[in-house]
Amino acid sequence: MATEATSRDTTQGGSTGSTGWTDDERAAMKEHAAELKRATGKGAAKAAEEAQACLDKISEMTGGDRHLAERIHAIVTSTVADVVVKTYYGMPAYARENGKVVCWFKSAAKFKTRYATVGFSDQASLDDGDVWPTEYAVSALGAAEEKTITALVERAFG
Repeated sequence: MATEATSRDTTQGGSTGSTGWTDDERAAMKEHAAELKRATGKGAAKAAEEAQACLDKISEMTGGDRHLAERIHAIVTSTVADVVVKTYYGMPAYARENGKVVCWFKSAAKFKTRYATVGFSDQASLDDGDVWPTEYAVSALGAAEEKTITALVERAFG
């Protein structure tokens, strides 16, 4: 088991120490703890702080990831009137008014993957029979892709 964790972590570019978590996984967990602490605030100040944290994460991204995150942020915030903007494990996320995350953007560079993704939680209304995708790879956003993501967001929050 330890051998599997070590080889997995080596391919994902992180070291594990003795815990079995990569450096990137540990960083994401720390960011999530900070998100939970921010969530204990109240009212408009809490919402503003969470929204700013999301915008800060987007501004930290570089190149294609930043462009994709900005476009997806614009799509979600213009499509869903009462969306709650926040972060989720250090990535831009979008939730219902109850604070439950419906979708998020995950950058390729942060997790050293081939492509960025838009993911949907079990809170999303995307059910389609017994099998449906919950995460979509995004390498570029043209008009057709923006239309697809807009339709997914409308359905997810619907």
